[in-house]
Amino acid sequence: MAETLLETPLASLHRELGARMVPFAGYAMPVQYPAGILAEHLATRRGATLFDVSHMGQAELRGEGAAEALERLTPADVRILKPGRQKYGLLTTEAGGILDDFMVANLGDRLFLVLNASRKDVDCAAIEAALPAGVTLNRLPDRALLAFQGPAAVPALAALAPDVAALPFMGVAATRIGDIPVLVSRSGYTGEDGVEISVAGDRAEILARALLALTGAAPAGLGARDSLRLEAGLCLYGNDIDETTSPVEAGLTWTIGKRRRTEWNFPGAARVREELENGPARLRVGILPEGRQPARAHTAIAVGGETVGEVTSGTFGPSLNGPCAMGYVARGHAADGTALELMVRGRAIPARVAATPFIPHRYAR
Repeated sequence: MAETLLETPLASLHRELGARMVPFAGYAMPVQYPAGILAEHLATRRGATLFDVSHMGQAELRGEGAAEALERLTPADVRILKPGRQKYGLLTTEAGGILDDFMVANLGDRLFLVLNASRKDVDCAAIEAALPAGVTLNRLPDRALLAFQGPAAVPALAALAPDVAALPFMGVAATRIGDIPVLVSRSGYTGEDGVEISVAGDRAEILARALLALTGAAPAGLGARDSLRLEAGLCLYGNDIDETTSPVEAGLTWTIGKRRRTEWNFPGAARVREELENGPARLRVGILPEGRQPARAHTAIAVGGETVGEVTSGTFGPSLNGPCAMGYVARGHAADGTALELMVRGRAIPARVAATPFIPHRYAR
């Protein structure tokens, strides 16, 4: 039986714009528009593009002690988060793996969460099971989420919402774009400056059309989103991180708060502490293959003919004008510049370990 896919509030607009729709995390999502992934990628780096990310989970934690409750599931220091600020964090398992990565914002009277589409039900169940009396999790399935990204995005948006230009990186504010109430965060998944906009689903298409009408703005799909985030060295849940990977292996120890490293009272703390003190067996690294052939996920990584790891994400980087990848290798082969062999279709492609991001981040500072 064919899978019945959910649709976001922008589904009809995507089809009107000529999008090629594909299944993704249970939704019909645009992978690209007629201009193509290369054009959409470069438009984001040079101008402004609009992504529909309404498949992501949105939720609110309300009640006294909400931050403390969330800290039962994450090594992030949530209590230190000031009103109007947002941070990236990890939900961890008792075995020290990563249940999901997420964004949390302090809206003063509540915490606002953005969760991965493929994990939102798992995440919400885990959060609800950990909540004390008086703290509630409210899912927000009727809200859409738009990402307006690129160096021209915020200057263009300022014509409709002047206060957005004053938001710092990871700043969050309730405002209006035209006459539409929205929650805007200065963040994104491309390595570029930009915003993510939470809006009522029944106003999403009106807002999207207004953003696309701004000078130079173009729609972009999942294909460009993936190549942009990989060039920026950003992890994709299910590829680069999952329940088998730890924050230390993944190079995400910066998400562990200083206070949390003295308390060690989050799920998986024993494994995380041991790996911080003694080093993990493997590490996530950036990889630059020679030539033009990309190495896709699950490509074996070898040194001297011996398998030492596996690629988790790989593509052709339009801004690099060449392939790039990420993967896990045994710790002894993780130093920048280490020579590797990528086993693509039975042929060893020379590559080297390289620092990420491959393209410098250009977030607002």
